Amino acid sequence: MHFDSRTQRALREAGLDADAIADASDRVAGLVAADAERLRAFFADDGPYYSDMELAHSAAGIKEHATADVDLFTHGSDLRGYLSLGETVHDRVRFARDPEEL
Repeated sequence: MHFDSRTQRALREAGLDADAIADASDRVAGLVAADAERLRAFFADDGPYYSDMELAHSAAGIKEHATADVDLFTHGSDLRGYLSLGETVHDRVRFARDPEEL
């Protein structure tokens, strides 16, 4: 089950039965897996990569990252929406293969 016990309780209180909660859990897990695959594919090749990440002690607007290593959370739900390969949402970090894309 993807959802923690509090989330499951809230979903039951909202009227979902066990089967509906399980279906939603499977859907979320599928979306997380798809996002993880997109991230894996994007970072599969060697860098450089560019980002608009804010870094301490750096005034540069666009940063170059020479490595292809990505350290992601181990729990997939924490990943969803946090990293983006496209448009920035709520000041989240964007990555691109070309700095002009940022």
